[in-house]
Amino acid sequence: MPGENLTRDEARERARLLTVDAYEVALDVRSAVEPHTAPGPRTFRSTTTVRFRCAEPGASAFADLVAPSVTSVRLNGRELDPAAVFDGARIALDGLAAENELTVDARCAYSRTGEGLHHFIDPEDGEVYLYTQYEPADARRVFTTFEQPDLKAPFTFAVTAPDHWTVLSNGTEARREPTVSGGPGTTTHFTPTLPISSYITAVVAGPYHYETDTYRRALSDGTVLEIPLGALCRAGLAKHFDADDIFTVTKQGLDFFHDRFDYPYPFGKYDQAFVPEYNIGAMENPGCVTFREEFIFRGKVTRASYEHRANVILHEMAHMWFGDLVTMEWWDDLWLKESFADFMGAFALVGATRFTDGWITFANRRKSWAYRADQLPSTHPVTADIRDLEDAKLNFDGITYAKGASVLKQLVAYAGQDAFLEGARRYFKRHAFGNTRLTDLLAVLTETSGRDLAAWSRAWLETAGVNVLTPQLTCDAAGHITELAVVQEAPESHPTLRPHRIAVGLYRRDENGALVRYARAETDVDGARTVVGELTGAERPDLVLVNDDDLTYCKIRFDEGSLATLREHLGELSDPLARALCWSAVWNLTRDGLMPARDYLGLVLRFAGTESDIGVLQMVQAWALSALHHYAAPGTREAAGARLAEGALAELRRAEPASGHQLAWARFFAELATDQSELRLLEGLLNGSARIDGLDVDQELRWTFLASLAAAGTADESVIAAELARDDTASGKRHQVRCLAARPSAEVKAGAWTAVVDSDRLSNALVEATIAGFDQPGQRELLTPYAPRYFEVIERVWQERSIEIGMAIVRGLFPATQGDATTLKAADDWLAARPDAAPALRRLVLEARDDLARTRRGQECDTRAAV
Repeated sequence: MPGENLTRDEARERARLLTVDAYEVALDVRSAVEPHTAPGPRTFRSTTTVRFRCAEPGASAFADLVAPSVTSVRLNGRELDPAAVFDGARIALDGLAAENELTVDARCAYSRTGEGLHHFIDPEDGEVYLYTQYEPADARRVFTTFEQPDLKAPFTFAVTAPDHWTVLSNGTEARREPTVSGGPGTTTHFTPTLPISSYITAVVAGPYHYETDTYRRALSDGTVLEIPLGALCRAGLAKHFDADDIFTVTKQGLDFFHDRFDYPYPFGKYDQAFVPEYNIGAMENPGCVTFREEFIFRGKVTRASYEHRANVILHEMAHMWFGDLVTMEWWDDLWLKESFADFMGAFALVGATRFTDGWITFANRRKSWAYRADQLPSTHPVTADIRDLEDAKLNFDGITYAKGASVLKQLVAYAGQDAFLEGARRYFKRHAFGNTRLTDLLAVLTETSGRDLAAWSRAWLETAGVNVLTPQLTCDAAGHITELAVVQEAPESHPTLRPHRIAVGLYRRDENGALVRYARAETDVDGARTVVGELTGAERPDLVLVNDDDLTYCKIRFDEGSLATLREHLGELSDPLARALCWSAVWNLTRDGLMPARDYLGLVLRFAGTESDIGVLQMVQAWALSALHHYAAPGTREAAGARLAEGALAELRRAEPASGHQLAWARFFAELATDQSELRLLEGLLNGSARIDGLDVDQELRWTFLASLAAAGTADESVIAAELARDDTASGKRHQVRCLAARPSAEVKAGAWTAVVDSDRLSNALVEATIAGFDQPGQRELLTPYAPRYFEVIERVWQERSIEIGMAIVRGLFPATQGDATTLKAADDWLAARPDAAPALRRLVLEARDDLARTRRGQECDTRAAV
């Protein structure tokens, strides 16, 4: 990573000097299928011509390129010595003219880390698949560029590849022609793009399975907009590929956004590629969106998985306007695309698709991510201070996505939906194919809403931290409310009290035992204490729900009576959104050390079985595992886990056959199974000697069960090998690697550690799988020796490995499983001794250390409850 960083100051100076007019990029990737025996990385030829202007002739600048070697550099007809001008990451450009042409011929490296041009060999058929992933700054690993978002230009790509390959890029295919040199192959030429940033250019190449459709829409001027649609995946996944559903959601999204944005989709075609070993969920490359192939479901999944995929499709589509058409100037304003896309994804999901309960998922899952991030020591305002590219890489976080989206949801309520959308329309038209800052967006929203949004921005976008809202209730002897107030608190580290538009709901049990809302009032909370006068005189409630309907971004607490009601009747809340909000609130109480983990697990045992929303259920189950493994007092975990496993098995047997709930309980039970009878049941479900009515033990569920058996030491290497023979695919290989690393053996753990830390032979996906197998909560003694080793190696790892792999190792191998004071002290000592370590590395360690400290406070709370 050293030498590859780019600072904000450098980018601003370069943007002041340069204007880029056009790129022509020629890539020859025929080497992807050739045997590779030479030392060093496998490479491909990359030839780039850039035409650009300089505001100060005679000045110096630099272009970005990360490559093993450069063959030639020509600037304005002058041949430059590559050894003199190229340092491995930058090409020095001196004596620039007013108008310039730079041509660089280089050998760039294929990636096995998901950064740049990723090279994947499918173990199922031996075929090679390529795709690019650049954000924030990895286009320079594929071609020479000025790698910053505000130097936009049209890009013209030509890709030479094997004859039988499908080759796609951002532009439409202009022509294909046989290659005239270097052996057999075909060169695909693409039409120039509209002006875009380098990080959203894309190339996808390989023998992909490709399906097509067309979107048509009549425009207000009488013309018809026609967008060719494509969807592709590896050939081995074609039998699982439900392209029709993907096209349905795509068309629904295009209708939704066209109706609201009044700006036709500008990028021609719309391909969506589902690619292997992808580090993130998806990437909004205009005309050529990429997704992780796990969104193609090889087995039965719950409705929540389909909802999640639809949300991601719509999130990326929103980026075509927020991010691609109009792009942030620098990564400080990353939220201008990610917060909007996160909000618009949920907005369109509810407004255009079959997933009309999408706001429940948003409240329960997305906000959970934001609350955690906003309580870390690394929390930051939505508009962040991004000093360089390493800062940018780490800011694709819960603040930038989910908190920003939550704030925008509140802004829509504050400014009005019509004013908000009219502001978006003006924003697109005013800044099309340009770059913006926060002030540009606030200007149009101020125009359309008639509100001064400067104060709102200062409170919500320019300060960090999450507020806590708690009701205070007093009633008279007759059982009527005399005062209901909402108390607002903020942590000492981020003391801002913000204006909140909230709804307060009053709930009581009806004659059927259901908890139903009988009164509701909307109010503006501003300051430390706000009286909700509209509810004075109402009958005493069993439950007061602050932030009912999830209008604002806050953590909610309960008065004593409301919490007592939830302990006995949480599952009886009739409204699914209110129930989701309460599940989220009691989990936050557990994380904050205010509710013992045993109490949270008790709620799960009593009420999770009646949870109707499958997404909420799966989130509650995930929180339960975290409560058990990290927040429960160490001495109680075995017994608590046994009770939870017993309860999970009972719910599995009770669930409707073949339902999503049955599948969720089966997976949850497998995570908890440790008793010999439970493990024998998993073995029986695998070999067919046991059966649960309606439960289809497909290949993905088989691997889930086998992972638990491997971690328990019941399934050895031969059993895992036999399963791989049954499923000899890329997905099967990832599962096999995880299972092998999960086995409870000192030798196994040593091998897994070496494979990840001391070698770079594993691809990004197999690094991830090995780490997941290595870190098993039931193997604390086996993992204890690796706690001190972790702190010894992470600086070297950060220096030697790519940032994506570095992040995976530093996060994934932090010794949180130990959860003891010794590990906490080791983290503190490491941080104290290395104030000058890379800021991004320090941030990762500081976040992991904070999570560990939080879990220890939770364990102390749980221990006190046992006394």
